[in-house]
Amino acid sequence: MATIKQTLDEILNIDGALCAAVVDSQSGMMLGSVGAGLDLEIAAAGNTEVVRAKNKTMKALGLNDEIEDMLITLSKQYHILRPSTRKEGVFIYVVLDKNRSNLALGRRKIMELDKEMTF
Repeated sequence: MATIKQTLDEILNIDGALCAAVVDSQSGMMLGSVGAGLDLEIAAAGNTEVVRAKNKTMKALGLNDEIEDMLITLSKQYHILRPSTRKEGVFIYVVLDKNRSNLALGRRKIMELDKEMTF
């Protein structure tokens, strides 16, 4: 098992990782963050709205399913939002440099780290 801080430090070891945060999707507040390149407080609050909107849409559609992760692809970055399997209402937000990262490996590593994170 790993703390939020340990989990975030491990995320920064992913090739191309720029920054990451663990976010409470009820409040939009960060529970922890690492890295640089973005204002993570603004990113956490904004991406909370993305997670809420997707959950609301799934409910409206009557989808009885769970989000594994959400990917936002920019011209230079990947933004990954992964709802935690360990704690409801929390998600992991990771920014990867598109030219220095392998998306599939990054997603897999985030999934593994989520399973080990404690609160």
